[in-house]
Amino acid sequence: MKIVISSGAGISAESGITTFRDAGGLWENYPVMDVASDEGFARNPALVHKFYNERRAQLLQAQPNAAHIALAELEKKHDVRVITQNVDDLHERAGSTNVLHLHGELMKVRSMTHPEREYKLPCDQLTDKGIETTPDTRDSYGDQVRPHIVFFGEAVPNFDRATAMVNNADVVVVIGTSLVVYPAASLLQYAREGTKVFYIDPKPATVPSWVTVIAKPATEGVADFIKMLDEL
Repeated sequence: MKIVISSGAGISAESGITTFRDAGGLWENYPVMDVASDEGFARNPALVHKFYNERRAQLLQAQPNAAHIALAELEKKHDVRVITQNVDDLHERAGSTNVLHLHGELMKVRSMTHPEREYKLPCDQLTDKGIETTPDTRDSYGDQVRPHIVFFGEAVPNFDRATAMVNNADVVVVIGTSLVVYPAASLLQYAREGTKVFYIDPKPATVPSWVTVIAKPATEGVADFIKMLDEL
């Protein structure tokens, strides 16, 4: 069975990763547009690098939770693909092998001159701590690097791949998202007619009647979904 998981901030929140969706425009006390927009980066790149260095340090202290691990375990029985809005690597660390990041990856940087050149941190051309970058950090070609993050105002380059994955799925599971961040929120529209769709969130948004809603946190809701999956 082909299963596509679409995960949002809620699944990582249970691992202690802070989010900004309910924070009134602030993320860790930073105005979101100062640290997550192309205008903010152009205005103060040092602040943006500092912010993402702090997020990397936080991520290194976090661990995958039961929801991440259960989804990875599903690969033993099914063809499972994960589309995530999250920039952390908790799905991968839990063991998921097919993960598509819509909004970039926190543990990567890319060349500002040749954006196709991506680098996973830590790497030896960076600082001794291995996770910190600055506006002066350069790759081995001498190019300055920036966080490998899709800022507000930038295109989501992996969205077409994501829609194709959803369109090819037998089962789609949306986890831990308020369904207000576009274009990710529109992924449900690409599911084929007859596809089984589940939505796991403790405060679910309004969805069509053909979506099975599990109004629980990710760690509990994924366990319920797996029981339902066994009955399909």
